Amino acid sequence: MVNSSQHAAGQRAHLLLHSLSENDTHCVQFSYFLYSRDGHSPGELQLYIRVNGGPWGSAVWNVSGSHGRQWHQVELAVSTFWPSEYQVVFEASVSAERRGYIAIDDILLLNYPCYKVPHFSRLGDVEVNAGQNATFQCVATGKTTETEPFLLERRNGVVVAASSIQRLSHKRLMATFQVEAERGEQDLYRCITESARGAAVSNFAELIVRVPPTPIAPPQLLRAGPTYLIIQLNTNSIVGDGPVIRREIEYRASQSPWSETHGVGSLTYKVWHLEPDTEYRISVLLTRPGEGGTGAPGPPLVSRTKCAEPMRALRGLTAIEIQPRQLVLQWEPLGYNLTRCHTYSVSLCYRYSTPAGGSAGNNATVRECLSVERNQSHFTLRDLPPFRSVHVRLALENPEGKKEGREVTFQTEEDIPGGIVPESLTFTPLDDMIFLKWEEPVEPNGVITQYEVSYQGIESSDPGINVPGPRRTVSKLRNETYHMFSGLHPGTTYLVSVRARTAKGFGQTALTEITTNISAPVFDYEDIPAPLSESESTITVLLRPALGRGAPVSAYQVVVVEEDGSRRIRRRRRRRRELGSGSDCFPVPASQVEAQSKGTPHYYTAELPPSSLPEATPFTVGDNHTYNGYWNTPLDPSKNYLVFFQAISNFRGETRINCIRIARKAACKDHKRALEVSQHAEDMGLILGACAGGLVVLILLLGAIVIIIKKGRDFYSYSYYPKKVALNKAAMSYRQEKTRKLGSLDCSMTEQSTLQQDGRTANSFMDSHTCNTRNEQRSSVNESSSLLGGSPRRHCRRKSSPYHTGQLHPAVRVADLLQHINQMKTGEGYGFKQEYESFFDGWDVTKKKDKTKGRHDNDRHRVKLHSLLADPNSDYGNANYIDQHQQHHRSFKIL
Repeated sequence: MVNSSQHAAGQRAHLLLHSLSENDTHCVQFSYFLYSRDGHSPGELQLYIRVNGGPWGSAVWNVSGSHGRQWHQVELAVSTFWPSEYQVVFEASVSAERRGYIAIDDILLLNYPCYKVPHFSRLGDVEVNAGQNATFQCVATGKTTETEPFLLERRNGVVVAASSIQRLSHKRLMATFQVEAERGEQDLYRCITESARGAAVSNFAELIVRVPPTPIAPPQLLRAGPTYLIIQLNTNSIVGDGPVIRREIEYRASQSPWSETHGVGSLTYKVWHLEPDTEYRISVLLTRPGEGGTGAPGPPLVSRTKCAEPMRALRGLTAIEIQPRQLVLQWEPLGYNLTRCHTYSVSLCYRYSTPAGGSAGNNATVRECLSVERNQSHFTLRDLPPFRSVHVRLALENPEGKKEGREVTFQTEEDIPGGIVPESLTFTPLDDMIFLKWEEPVEPNGVITQYEVSYQGIESSDPGINVPGPRRTVSKLRNETYHMFSGLHPGTTYLVSVRARTAKGFGQTALTEITTNISAPVFDYEDIPAPLSESESTITVLLRPALGRGAPVSAYQVVVVEEDGSRRIRRRRRRRRELGSGSDCFPVPASQVEAQSKGTPHYYTAELPPSSLPEATPFTVGDNHTYNGYWNTPLDPSKNYLVFFQAISNFRGETRINCIRIARKAACKDHKRALEVSQHAEDMGLILGACAGGLVVLILLLGAIVIIIKKGRDFYSYSYYPKKVALNKAAMSYRQEKTRKLGSLDCSMTEQSTLQQDGRTANSFMDSHTCNTRNEQRSSVNESSSLLGGSPRRHCRRKSSPYHTGQLHPAVRVADLLQHINQMKTGEGYGFKQEYESFFDGWDVTKKKDKTKGRHDNDRHRVKLHSLLADPNSDYGNANYIDQHQQHHRSFKIL
């Protein structure tokens, strides 16, 4: 008993019973007294059950307050079984009021169950895996109600309320408790129920918390493939509790939230159906018995599968934009299911042909591959040639393989053409025309539709030409890469441009400057005047300035040509009679002394600067003065001269010459008469030589005929076609003039004729002194017709001829023909030398020998034409030929 008034508040008093160990159901019974006169609480009475000398734990029963001045009986049902033992401990604590009494009495240990409180069945141990809820079920038998509190007490004093109470029968209740079992919280628990009648306590049951097993090391990788990984579990060392009843593989992609678990029946396992080139985390799961016995995943194996060959090539390659020099390409989007590897590359390869070296027949192929950025499905090809077929192919490649798509062809649009290469412009300039040729542009950039050619005069040395001139344009067809410019000015520089055109427009322009050739100066001598005056050694002519064409006149020359009897000089003189014949002028300067030493028939007698001839000016040929280094030598009265006026233009290395005959000076009168007599003598000698040659040929032909008849052979008939002889009109007129002159001499010669069959000799010339008057008149007419302007009469000194022409020459026998020919050849002025040579030139001895052998060839003998007169202007000719089969000899006089 405790008198609360005698103790301080909070003081405690303990009553400890001896330890009890019961093997059967029993009951502890006692009475308590708790009273205060004024109704205040004297204190509190608590009951503790200490098991196996352990801690008291929390009170299993308690009472406080004032319960009247009487004793109250209480029962205590303790379900602790051998070998465990327990001890009952009573504790009285003084309240703050410190009034009244606290007392315990009549403590009994009964060997039967309690009547007022229930008994708990044996509480068994509970084993649970960490992290799981342990379930304790307390079954109470006896006088119980659902309203009475049921508790689960932990040995450390923590009390857990029942989660549910279930009545099993009218005397049995089951209270269920859930205890969360955490790792490291293993402890003892018991069931308690209390009421005013007493309390019931069960034995302590152990809560066993097991830790699920976890491997210490990650699994090992044995082999990796594009879609699988082969691993070894490596579960020899674990953390946690066993036994291990199940092994599992948990894997997931590193960047994926999902995971998958496979049960494993061996220490090695092959993980299938993985994605190529993907990183996976693989862990091993171990499971022990019981709910929640699967431990945490072990350390993961981080491994990546290999890349797989691309599924297929890229498709859908199209051009979404086409321009002349670029293509914007697009294809299907890239995906992992297509690449099957995160490390991949897309290459865009293209090719096109281009002319090599600008030649359309030799093409070179340009090939290039470009890398496309990852995850890109479009690309722009730049710097492409216009109007060209571009072949494009896509290639998808990863470390395991490559897939190439089919080649797709696109055509870029046309563009303006490139410029024509200036080096390809070739031209041939003339004086008033230019032939221009060019090549197609190296880069046509499309279909050339036309060429545009423009030209404009920009510079000229001729002051009469306006520069710059108008610009003219000519269009040419696509296949016309040339043009002939006509109607141009000589000596003028033209700026020529050529450019090509396509459907997109004109290209760059190729420019070049072309200068036309200069032309020979032009003379204004349509009405050539007669010489102003003429003396024995001089002749005065009128020099008119020439008009330069393309270049000014650089110099004028007065050229004197001495006439002689040679045929070469006569032919050249006939050609130069035509006006403006620059190719037959006198480009090589020569003074009179140089001409005599070289044997040339012409010489420069004067060279005049253009400034000295601003207008028509008289000039005296043979005035014995010097003009720019050339001596104007007096003329020889005994010779015939032709006077030419020549103009020269020099410009940029070009030289053009034009000349015109402006006068002719004949020899003096006495010299002309001697010359005419020599000419007639030459005619007679030629006729005699022709007759003699004809007789010889006739004899030979007759002999050949006799031989052929004897042999009885047939003869073939041969024909001969004489050559045509074209005579200059001027020569014809001069020949007619000479004929009239000879025909009018009634006292100088008789009628001329060829050899007659009656053996008559030819008529000879009469004494020329008896006809001076008529000869002078005919000579005057001849001179007037020969010169362009005529010449006045003058007195000439007489000059004797080495050959006398005033006597007759008798006929010559054939036997004496050779001796007579030799005599005539030695006579100057007789003019038989050429005829003699031509006669034997026409005779072919080899042909004669062939016919004697019986060979019949249809041979034609050429005709040799030779002058019959000593006059260089003579147009008479002797044509000789021999027909070997018809045995004829003919002489012709051809006009």
